Amino acid sequence: MKFTDGYWMTKPEYEVFPAMQVYRIRKTESSLELLCATRPIRHRGDTLNHTMLTVTLTAPGENIIRVTTEHYRGGRGKSPDLELTDSPANVRISENAETVCFASGDLCAVIGSGENNFGIAYYGKGKPLTCSAEKGLAYIRRKTDGKVYMKESLGMDVGEKVYGLGERFTACVKNGQSVDIWNGDGGTASDMAYKNIPFYLTNRGYGVLVESSGDVSYEVASEKVMQTQFSLPGEKLIYDIIYGETPKEILERYTGLAGRPALPPAWSFGLWLSTSFTTNYDEQTVTSFIEGMAQREIPLSVFHFDCFWMKGARWCDFEWDPDTFPDPAGMLKRLKERGLRICCWINSYIAQDSPLFEEGKANHYLLEKPNGDVWQTDLWQAGMGIVDFTNPAACKWYAGYLEKLIDMGVDCFKTDFGERIPVKDVAYFDGTDAREMHNHYTYLYNKTVFETLERKKGKGEALVFARSATIGGQKFPVHWNGDSTASYTSMAETLRSGLSLSQCGFGFWSHDISGFEATAPADVYKRWSAFGLLCSHSRLHGSGSYRVPWLFDEESCDVLREFTQLKCRLMPYLYQAAVEAHEKGIPMLRSMMLEFPGDIGAEDCETQYMLGGSLLVAPVFRADGQADFYLPEGTWTHLLTGETVTGGGWRHGQYDFHSMPLFVREGSVIAMGATDTRPDYDFADGVTLHLYQPKDGEYTVTVPEADGKSGTLYTIRVRDGKAAVETASRKPYTVKIHQA
Repeated sequence: MKFTDGYWMTKPEYEVFPAMQVYRIRKTESSLELLCATRPIRHRGDTLNHTMLTVTLTAPGENIIRVTTEHYRGGRGKSPDLELTDSPANVRISENAETVCFASGDLCAVIGSGENNFGIAYYGKGKPLTCSAEKGLAYIRRKTDGKVYMKESLGMDVGEKVYGLGERFTACVKNGQSVDIWNGDGGTASDMAYKNIPFYLTNRGYGVLVESSGDVSYEVASEKVMQTQFSLPGEKLIYDIIYGETPKEILERYTGLAGRPALPPAWSFGLWLSTSFTTNYDEQTVTSFIEGMAQREIPLSVFHFDCFWMKGARWCDFEWDPDTFPDPAGMLKRLKERGLRICCWINSYIAQDSPLFEEGKANHYLLEKPNGDVWQTDLWQAGMGIVDFTNPAACKWYAGYLEKLIDMGVDCFKTDFGERIPVKDVAYFDGTDAREMHNHYTYLYNKTVFETLERKKGKGEALVFARSATIGGQKFPVHWNGDSTASYTSMAETLRSGLSLSQCGFGFWSHDISGFEATAPADVYKRWSAFGLLCSHSRLHGSGSYRVPWLFDEESCDVLREFTQLKCRLMPYLYQAAVEAHEKGIPMLRSMMLEFPGDIGAEDCETQYMLGGSLLVAPVFRADGQADFYLPEGTWTHLLTGETVTGGGWRHGQYDFHSMPLFVREGSVIAMGATDTRPDYDFADGVTLHLYQPKDGEYTVTVPEADGKSGTLYTIRVRDGKAAVETASRKPYTVKIHQA
């Protein structure tokens, strides 16, 4: 949101009250409180009729400084609980005539405390990171209606780049963009996003989290090109500066605060097949798809039933449509006998024609207006209401219907929607402010479903396939990017969204292979299949047509089979990356800047990524099979062909549908399993440890168990091109050295 008219002037409709001078300082063992004047105080009389801001610094974790700025504290509005995990750190406070310093670990905030000298400069290990710009921290009032805002502007260095802010389909480097943190159902071709996270990181050693689930507005080098500004309505602003010497350190500290993803079960990493959305289907149709995949030897792990497993205009009633599925329990049993897991589509809306509507209305389980009426709309389902997850009884009620489906054989749920949440004329059960609940609603929704699955199936088996998210949503994986279209352009915007989301600590991510809207030509289907199978989770899904490969061409079957089998063989490597995402918050899909900090050539890459720490993936986005990709310094080995390429710049290649730029970093160990027919197996039994371009020295790799709770450590010592291995494993293994 822009408040200025050029560099010098404020827009005439706003009054701005910037923190300009520290009037009083209060110190405790763990906090620093500053009473800040918004105009110079030269004598006692200047304290009268004066707007003042209270700025409090605390340390919610080592190398994290929280800055809380308040104008009026008397409001009774209730904000959602963001469920952040503070680990209060030891702080150091020092003061002299001109400055006061507040430090947490290697991060220090230096506040100018002299007359007309207010400002906050942040340092990491003594190195400048950023600073609150002149008149950057401010309280703002709009003259026309009295609406108030808090804002902060942090300075940017030459060459500084900003990443993150949730799922964004625009350029990965956010410089020059205006970004509103407001969940919306806008597809993948606009600046609207399903998953908005008020967190960004930079290539200068720090990240910033705004602790709000409301509509935070960012101007990233857009209102003033040397600043990142963020603002939000209200009387309070809380933000955290998070220091790290590398982007991974920043993410590890951020996810320590905001939460790390649960570890998805190994079976979920296989190929998912959907009925698609508006297509006609019954058990015979479903069975024909599954048998068609088996006949073509394409491994299939999960079958997904989209919306119309329930009768139309009754979503959600959690009842199988008896006209289409007269024996749902028997059908699920028959599917599971084939070794499949089952996913069912749900949302948090209750149509008026659903039998649940009257039950929800009578018990106040649905979102209501202030007068007690159920809030209703015809957008999506006729007369639908929205489940109020701030009511514990409503959560239990909703979970009860899910439990019946789980008992029937359903393994997970696609938690669709959650973005179209009203803010006008609504009152939540627990009194939470409706505008602040708009984004946070999806957290409560996905949490309710995820915890129901954990309760019924046990930890390590819970999984949702979620579209919307907010702060903390990464704790409930998996998330997919929403409604893309069947084109190379949309395939590229899909990847951009995944890269941006991953830079906010979302460890597991997916998308609709070949696009959701329309039907892709065969070349797009094949290229997107290769891309989709080289992500953490892989799903074939669409809108008005089936996504089985033989409907595109026979080569599509071959491509899908080859990359699905490759993913199954890569599971020992991939699942160890999944464990790292779970334990440290480092995502499986990684931007090049995340894995290669300091490499200027990697900073703008948005058409390629690292899958785990060792495997570089550059999807092909052109019908002619040509691809441009960036290889950092070192010798890179093509995973499929064994070709070696020297890095340190951009490269060009021509690839058929059975290949793509897929390179292994030198010095890497890629553990590949002995099974290519399923993702969940004994990874250590018959594993091959591929060591790429090693120098003499020691290399270690852990091959995890399929439950992620334990693993087998292999230590490989290389000398004169020969390997010696130490391990406690009694299972057969092979070591293969790839040397140029």
